Amino acid sequence: MAHIRSHLLAAFAVAGFFMSAPAFAQSSACQEGQKILQERQGLVQQINKLMDGGGKKKQVDPRAACSIFTKLVTNGSAGQKWMTDNKDWCQIPDQVVEGFTKDHKRSQEIKGQACGAAAKMAEMEKRAKQQQAQQAQQGGMAGKMGGGLTGTLSIPKGAL
Repeated sequence: MAHIRSHLLAAFAVAGFFMSAPAFAQSSACQEGQKILQERQGLVQQINKLMDGGGKKKQVDPRAACSIFTKLVTNGSAGQKWMTDNKDWCQIPDQVVEGFTKDHKRSQEIKGQACGAAAKMAEMEKRAKQQQAQQAQQGGMAGKMGGGLTGTLSIPKGAL
């Protein structure tokens, strides 16, 4: 997960560049990009919280990761479109656009992995619930038939 952190640091660097660019004061289009990057920064903070185990190795919940990375990919698509449309007007350097594009591709890969793991987890939980239901149903029938699968039958004691 260390590669994810470096990936996220690159996103912060891009956001820092846009926050300090003088062109933002000139155009509402440039301010729109700032909003996209602020949203991205919030999503990156959510990912960091999800992965931070307080110094311990923490198992990341794939469902939560899938949800956040889905939002991050949506944000990245909007950011890429915005950068392409406003690169010249907002004076965005080529290196920043290239870095953002790489960051977005990496987010898409991680989203695929997280969502794939979440789907597998959901399938396993579904199977476990089905097995529990089958076992409960079989256990209920065995109790009614007098002893279940042990092969013994209780004979009442006392006078017949």
